[in-house]
Amino acid sequence: MELESRMKSGAIASSDEVFTQDERDLMRLGKKPVLKRNFGFMQILGFSCTVLATWEGILQVSTPSLLNGGPAGVFWGYILIWIGSISIYTVLSELSSMAPTAGGQYHWVALLAPRSWSKFMSFITGWVSLIGWQATTASSAYLGGAVLQSTILLVKPGYTPKPYQAMLIGWALLAFAVIINTVGSKTLAHFEGLILILHVLGFFAILIPMVYLGDHSDASILTTFVNSGGWSTQTLSFMVGLPSSIFALIGVDSCVHIAEEVKNATRVIPRVIQFSVLLNGTLGFAMIVAYLFCLGNLDDLIKESATLGYAYLYVFLKSTGSPAGAATMAMIMWVLGICCLVGLMAATSRQLWSFARDNAVPFSAQVTKLHPRTRIPVITIGITAAISMLLSTIALGSVVAFSNIVNLSIGGLYASYFIVCTLLLWRRIQGIRPYSDRAVMVGPETLQWGPWKVPGVFGIANNLFACGYLFVMWFFSFWPGTAKVTVQSMNFSSLTFGGTVFLAVLWYFISGRKTYTGPKVEVDLD
Repeated sequence: MELESRMKSGAIASSDEVFTQDERDLMRLGKKPVLKRNFGFMQILGFSCTVLATWEGILQVSTPSLLNGGPAGVFWGYILIWIGSISIYTVLSELSSMAPTAGGQYHWVALLAPRSWSKFMSFITGWVSLIGWQATTASSAYLGGAVLQSTILLVKPGYTPKPYQAMLIGWALLAFAVIINTVGSKTLAHFEGLILILHVLGFFAILIPMVYLGDHSDASILTTFVNSGGWSTQTLSFMVGLPSSIFALIGVDSCVHIAEEVKNATRVIPRVIQFSVLLNGTLGFAMIVAYLFCLGNLDDLIKESATLGYAYLYVFLKSTGSPAGAATMAMIMWVLGICCLVGLMAATSRQLWSFARDNAVPFSAQVTKLHPRTRIPVITIGITAAISMLLSTIALGSVVAFSNIVNLSIGGLYASYFIVCTLLLWRRIQGIRPYSDRAVMVGPETLQWGPWKVPGVFGIANNLFACGYLFVMWFFSFWPGTAKVTVQSMNFSSLTFGGTVFLAVLWYFISGRKTYTGPKVEVDLD
């Protein structure tokens, strides 16, 4: 193959130096470059920011946090989560610079873990990351259906939303995301760059009417806590309410799973992760402050949110005084939510494709097939849509289905983050080689930093904080919203997460330990 012979000879064409360096960076991880690198810095920044969707997400998932924590819980919880997220994503930035592959967490675990545990830990990490991303995609689709129902209810009070309707709308949105990711795959990078502009403009389109037209509370709103879940202490109620806000700042590693389609990935991906969490975190903070000061009477808010489904819709209605105006604001967020779903579909399907590439899922040979012309993993895109459809059926059996899917997203992704952060802390204390672009192969025995890292004791301190934060938040992601649990209010994400881990372990011992040997070495530069 021309590419392989060129890379083995070390030839670099000056007119295409960045592309060639990308090929070398991937090939010394043992992976053959097969995907087209269509994303530059602005395109992948747009992709990451719209998938993260913090200012949109914090409004849409604020209701559970208002019930457990209240306005003060939402405000102080957001600050805590933002700080924790910056810490986590700083660690992931280091890892993505070290090994920019679509596999992300499971590939990093294979590089970092002790040799005797490497294969097993990598396999399990891949599966918990996979269920986390699949649940995130499903929750975004379900949210799109439920929000559209609530928007209809704003302008047509006689409408009675049905769970199956939200599910079917979500399925239609998934179909749209599949079309953009397959038929429109050539324009996906440009699409994401455009959506970054809409993401910022949409922020002002929501913020200005809400602040200018709405009534404002005084500063006491930032010290008003609520414990509607009947928990024994306000602190416990606050902790139970945190996972909903976490959802608004989860998933920056989406750009990691697109890394094999990004130009100059070892440097661009870490920068994009940092820009994304800072930009989105700032927009989210400004939005949540404005939102909290426009809440009004909390009793009325809780009552109306039970009718409309989402507290922010009541705030829009109260601020504008017009159902049509509130519906227009809601539709802006709905459209941006669809754009987020398109990115989620891309990231989730690439993560599944990479995992299958290393023989970690059933029927791997079929799952990894790429479209011969576009080089897009169309099979994994279809599988991702199908899994999201299945997960969304949870909505038919529980009124708190969305919270369950959200918590499953957090449980899966935070578990994968915790594993890689812990292993990196262990390896960095032992010592990791400095970066060299002349390295022939990067593996467990020849591990080296990428060009982006946090030096010395600062890196260790940040790494340690990230591990502690992740464990606490992961633990509370499985708690129900009320102290008195019923079948309807139960958080079944613990059962789903535990079931996934159990099946992954079972599959590993039945077949996986024979077919999965860790990330395969497809190319050898020696």
